[in-house]
Amino acid sequence: MGRAYQNRKDSIAKTSDKKAKVYSKYGREIYVCAKSGDPDPDLNATLKALIDRARRDQVPTHVIDRALDKAKGGGGEDFASARYEGYGPNGSMVIVECLTDNPTRTFNEVRTAFNKAHAKLGNAGSVAHMFDHCAIFVFAAESDDVVLEALLMADVDVMDVEHDDGKATVFVKDTEYGKAKKAMAEAFGEVEFEVDEIQFVPQNTTALSGDDAEQFTKLVDALEDLDDVQKVWHSAEV
Repeated sequence: MGRAYQNRKDSIAKTSDKKAKVYSKYGREIYVCAKSGDPDPDLNATLKALIDRARRDQVPTHVIDRALDKAKGGGGEDFASARYEGYGPNGSMVIVECLTDNPTRTFNEVRTAFNKAHAKLGNAGSVAHMFDHCAIFVFAAESDDVVLEALLMADVDVMDVEHDDGKATVFVKDTEYGKAKKAMAEAFGEVEFEVDEIQFVPQNTTALSGDDAEQFTKLVDALEDLDDVQKVWHSAEV
């Protein structure tokens, strides 16, 4: 079906300043995930997947360990999740996920980023209904039929399975994440995932070019540069 998902391998920064921001975002997300659940990755599948993704994005071990140690300590910052939705050029849709210890500051910073890019910040739920909240896995596989059969045998609610260039891309509902991952491990043994995360996948995409593409790029860059912003999902094809 050609679903448009965002492979976050391209988030690896090339400058020391941008690397520091990437490390900080991962550190904060690992801390919150470990503090809200079990801080042992072997007992917390979501935390383990997050740490694996951080390692793929070349986050240093000491950053990961420091976040885990802080979570085990029981104190530290009190972060809350915040989600903002809005519109970019030509009706493109944007979802911004944040972890913040000051919701008022975060809202004002996100709103400023939208305003400077001549974009419009919407109300909660204004665009989320146009995205599917999916768990996505990409890994080497012989065919989509083999993968689909393994998932169906495990009674996983599969949204889609694609196969291209020796790799399978699996889409399941976000609530099926753990069940799907367990099914693939039981069917194929130790699987090395190229992508293993939960994303907002747009049901339709919007092609942007020229000035619209430039304005949209400025919007995304401004949002991702904010310390409280963890992820930016969108429907644009630039």
